[in-house]
Amino acid sequence: MGRRNRRSQPASRRSAQPVRTDPVEDADDGAWVVRPIAGGMSSKAYRCPGCNQEIRPGQAHLVTWPADGGFTAVDGPDDRRHWHRACWQARGRRQPPVDRTRNAPRYG
Repeated sequence: MGRRNRRSQPASRRSAQPVRTDPVEDADDGAWVVRPIAGGMSSKAYRCPGCNQEIRPGQAHLVTWPADGGFTAVDGPDDRRHWHRACWQARGRRQPPVDRTRNAPRYG
């Protein structure tokens, strides 16, 4: 068996993992953690709560969840929402969507 000529790294260097901190946005509806998702990173379709349209696989978008809830593996996935960037930025100016049946009158 050969001899190792490399120096071992100190324990503090080995265990230091980069910590990811996602930006927190404060708004009228509370504090939200906002994580941008690149187009190549999404592999399934999601429904945007702002416009109720589909976010297709491969489309860049945002993932948000409440900052005060403490994102854990148990309750976190239920609190996450996938938004189009424009829908997220316009959420304070929009009214809640009205669900209409197919034969309902449009105005009135």
